[in-house]
Amino acid sequence: MKKKLASVLLCAVMAASMLTGCGNADNATATTPATDNKTDAAATTEAAEKTAEAAGSVYYLNFKPEVDEVWQKLAQEYTEETGVPVKVVTAASGTYEQTLMSEIANKEAPTLFQINGPIGYQNWKDYCADLKDTDLYSWLMDKSLAITGEDGGVYGIPYVVEGYGIIYNDAIMQKYFALDGAKAASMDEINNFAKLKEVVEDMQAKKDELGIEGVFASTSLTPGEDWRWQTHLANIPVYYEFKDKGITDTDNLEFTYSDNFKNIFDLYINNSCTAPGLLGSKSVDDSMAEFALGQAAMVQNGNWGWSQINGVDGNTVKAEDVKFLPIYTGVEGEENQGLCTGTENFFCINKEASAEDQAASIAFVEWLFSSETGKAAVTNDLGFIAPFNTFSDDEKPTDPLAQEVLRYMADTSKTSVSWNFTSFPSQQFKDDFGAALLEYASGSIDWDAVKTKVVDEWAAEKAATAAN
Repeated sequence: MKKKLASVLLCAVMAASMLTGCGNADNATATTPATDNKTDAAATTEAAEKTAEAAGSVYYLNFKPEVDEVWQKLAQEYTEETGVPVKVVTAASGTYEQTLMSEIANKEAPTLFQINGPIGYQNWKDYCADLKDTDLYSWLMDKSLAITGEDGGVYGIPYVVEGYGIIYNDAIMQKYFALDGAKAASMDEINNFAKLKEVVEDMQAKKDELGIEGVFASTSLTPGEDWRWQTHLANIPVYYEFKDKGITDTDNLEFTYSDNFKNIFDLYINNSCTAPGLLGSKSVDDSMAEFALGQAAMVQNGNWGWSQINGVDGNTVKAEDVKFLPIYTGVEGEENQGLCTGTENFFCINKEASAEDQAASIAFVEWLFSSETGKAAVTNDLGFIAPFNTFSDDEKPTDPLAQEVLRYMADTSKTSVSWNFTSFPSQQFKDDFGAALLEYASGSIDWDAVKTKVVDEWAAEKAATAAN
């Protein structure tokens, strides 16, 4: 185990910044589930019998301080129901990797922990048990989201997902489809970039008839407001390049799908509420307000954007008209592409724990996503879009974009675009990419200059990280 831990420690500096929690906490906190409040002899005997019958125990290392109270309550409820002891330790905000490194070396190490994705798996693979034969994995709606090893084993299972794509106002789209000469009769026909471009450019030409200021809401390129492009949109060409090469990271990005990024970015900035040269003054809030007020038919964002849409004063968009479309860029076979769906939250079982503790930990997680008590807490208290088929319609999140993410995940004909932006070399790289996009939109540089900047800075930032 010491040898394994030493390997993990070599990756500590890089890993520490990859997985952070929200909220504030000064120290890791451990709370053992409280005992039942029953005081009569029967209750005491019952609790003792449950504990005696319990095989194994659970120690979960949680990374989000803001939901510690929820996890402590769930641990207590599970112990009361099954007699299996569950301990939850919550790492202080921003210290998960360090806390895990410290705790994993203890005699009583976490039996249940989490990693942030393929890169995190590389750091912790010596401690990850194969979960391929668990019910939890069988319940996963989109099995491509799981972290797998070269041996085909399943070593990390996502427990919450988010998705992003092109959000559209179906009422405006239906109005367009009813126009003479419309380039499509329904959204079902828009399943590739060529058709999307044809429809969008025709809608832009007919924007007065449609009562909109532009097809797309403004492409926010104000520094700090450009993450939808330099991170989320950039994920798509990186995804396809990684897929072609069979890799999850690289020191030298070729940006082979650069022209595909340009395809959709040009479509955004040239068919918008705002002229390309003015996009440097636009924020994400501006963009979401334009969509919420019916000034635009489409906007790129994620399911988290519903609260922004719904919260805008004067919002004219009805919940039933808010839908998702995948981000098409002209890649061969994209008709089968789904949303960009992913997470940075994967459950792992510590294979160094006893067989009894591993089994107990798996049972606890499966209870969480299959029992009435667990599922209610997942949806209502933890606020997750859970990626499992164990949730009935009335147990799932009710906002329209969350519903759309679930719909795409359940569609076996669609392949989700995985999140690869955790492999991007640095925030500086992303900021410089965004700055180059602003220069391009304003006409200051051509696209070749953008591509060169991306390729050169990726290599330079990766080399700098390796040197440190």
